[in-house]
Amino acid sequence: MAKNALNVSLGELKLKNPVITASGTFGFGTELTEYFPVANLGAVTLKGITVEESLGNDLPRIAETPAGILNSIGLENPGIEKFKKNTIPEIKNLNLPLIANISGYSIKDFKYLAQKLENEEAIKALEVNVSCPNIKEGGMAFGTDSEMIYKVSKEVRKVYTGPLIVKLSPNVTDIVEMGKAAVEGGADIISLINTLLGMAIDADKQEAVLANDFGGLSGPAVKPVALRMVYQLYKKLNVPIIGMGGIMSGKDAVEFLLAGASAVGVGTATLRDPDASQKIIFEIENYLEKHNISDLNDIIGKAHQ
Repeated sequence: MAKNALNVSLGELKLKNPVITASGTFGFGTELTEYFPVANLGAVTLKGITVEESLGNDLPRIAETPAGILNSIGLENPGIEKFKKNTIPEIKNLNLPLIANISGYSIKDFKYLAQKLENEEAIKALEVNVSCPNIKEGGMAFGTDSEMIYKVSKEVRKVYTGPLIVKLSPNVTDIVEMGKAAVEGGADIISLINTLLGMAIDADKQEAVLANDFGGLSGPAVKPVALRMVYQLYKKLNVPIIGMGGIMSGKDAVEFLLAGASAVGVGTATLRDPDASQKIIFEIENYLEKHNISDLNDIIGKAHQ
């Protein structure tokens, strides 16, 4: 296989291969270095950061489902100042692109976080998580309102000059409307999907399993929804897409590429197997060899033909 067969471009963001870790499933990139060389990946999306330190939601906050998991972690993180002071010095030499994920409870939060990361050389792109509740608007997630997605994207774009990714929520009626709003606001790249809102109930205890009642569903159960949304956006938007949602194998990853994703995010699979993302790279390579494909880019969006 050609040396650069797996190279992909997300606008200005150049990757050696299309496999990226999904935010929140890979920590800050150093936790899994004992399992495999993290630099083998295309990029690492870091655990989400908020303005202030957060301890997250009460326990229990993870529950297994027949085809995935529910999580209600609650954005547990050290806050932006400790992240800049303590975390960045630890991760800046991982030798691959690092994507910071930011979460805010107001537009002001998002803009502040973006400003704080604008001059951090170790951070090669910013992923804006619009699935947070907008406290000032009664707790509705930014990502369910196209006008709010536009406003958040626009304000972040004013202060951040690097590649800007907006991560969309699937808990909407029209994903294309949300994607268009992000691009109009200044997003260079779209990533999707975030988790689907779900719940688990313990029939014996006759109560909700999660302390927070509801959680985000991820894993194989959400893959058909994610594929459909990636496919829809590829037809309507002219920006790179990072597809994710239930990618457990190289075959799954290839399906997302065929639907129109230029790169893929691996999340729940890592929680089951720390080495999953590296195995997926190998399996994508095997697929290309089997089908005599010399350039991964030749299959991006091919399911539309």
